Amino acid sequence: MEKINFLAVLAAAVSTFLIGGLWYSKALFGKAWMKENNLTDEQLKTTNSAKIFGLSFLFSLFMAFNLAMFVSDPEIDFMMTVIYSLCVGLGWIAFGLAIIALFELRSWKYIFINGGYMTIAFLIQGIILGAWK
Repeated sequence: MEKINFLAVLAAAVSTFLIGGLWYSKALFGKAWMKENNLTDEQLKTTNSAKIFGLSFLFSLFMAFNLAMFVSDPEIDFMMTVIYSLCVGLGWIAFGLAIIALFELRSWKYIFINGGYMTIAFLIQGIILGAWK
């Protein structure tokens, strides 16, 4: 625990939150994501945004801290941190989401949108955590 850079964890969590905002914006994948989830703008306007964004940031913080616990050892260099982070995002999270989505009869587009976000988010977290040791 004493090897974890908590400021880097915070920065990694913020990056995940910001990437999500961009990833799911209408400029990128927001429209396709809404279509794949049968959501409308009207439905999204009725949600509790403070709760959703607050919990999303909290979960991003937990994810970044969890990743830091795996990669904070000084013997794990920058490149290995990035590789491990990519493996976590793709190998555990994206593929795990894909398994669930297949059983829920979701589309490949849904899988690629959400799995892609998690893969990129963890990759960026790894870059931040690895660079800020």
